[in-house]
Amino acid sequence: MTLGPAALAAALCPALLPVAALGCTPPLQGRGVQAVEGRGFVVAWRAPAPLPLAEFFSLDFAACARDGRPFDTPRIDATMPEHGHGMNYRPRVESLGGGRFRASGLLLHMPGRWQLSVSLGSGVRGETLHAPLTVD
Repeated sequence: MTLGPAALAAALCPALLPVAALGCTPPLQGRGVQAVEGRGFVVAWRAPAPLPLAEFFSLDFAACARDGRPFDTPRIDATMPEHGHGMNYRPRVESLGGGRFRASGLLLHMPGRWQLSVSLGSGVRGETLHAPLTVD
């Protein structure tokens, strides 16, 4: 098999590829896993089903950086955009190693549409990814 110049360059110099082409796969898989992709990060999580109303719960999630560089422990929050408020408690996030995390102390105190927010990185590399949640 003969590689053309572009394929050979891509095989030998991955640094020349655009960041978006590098991609990443968060280390969380299986039934019930959902994911959201940003320009620099990808986050996957598994929420309890159904989401509990007015009860503390934990959320296991995983993240990876598209550029492969390490990042600090993410921050997580949830808000109700239609109501203009968030949770009454600040969740704690602990690193489980290998890009996996556990957020504990989440409490969605009202039924309705919530927005999960995961903030990763900092400065020009930072971004916050959002995903919808519904509590019945």
